[in-house]
Amino acid sequence: MNDYRIRLATEHDVREALEMKLQCWREAYADLREPAFFTHHEQELDGQVAWWERGLASGAQFFIAEDAQGRIIGLAGGTPTIEEDQDAGVGIELGMLYVLEAYYGSGLGAHLMEVVLGQRDALVWVIEGNDRAQRFFEKHGFTADGTTEALVGTWQGLTERRMVRAHG
Repeated sequence: MNDYRIRLATEHDVREALEMKLQCWREAYADLREPAFFTHHEQELDGQVAWWERGLASGAQFFIAEDAQGRIIGLAGGTPTIEEDQDAGVGIELGMLYVLEAYYGSGLGAHLMEVVLGQRDALVWVIEGNDRAQRFFEKHGFTADGTTEALVGTWQGLTERRMVRAHG
């Protein structure tokens, strides 16, 4: 299962990366969202692709993992901590970490996270009810700090929990 490579994404990777992310959402959130949620986000894909391409063109970065056939099997990215999260005392947020279900437990998620964060103190927001993700982050030194946020829009009805990794 370790037959993959990780590299910075280019504008040419955006559509496939977002399609893979939607597949990850279906795998991780099937019990938390109605089918119409996934259909809606599939219909929004073209707009998302354009937005992400503009982001990359203006200097944003994210990483992808490709299997031996060149298919995207994971993606990850980080951003500087936003002002509302300054109280966490860390400088970077793991904004996204997605790995296809077939690669759960393979070490790919940990490898992608390491590429983005290194050993830096960081935070991540995890949807309550996504127990697998919460356990993954706990295993990698993140602890829920008690901060939660009710989600809006198509995510309405779900709550995110902030988890922080601080080495001291």
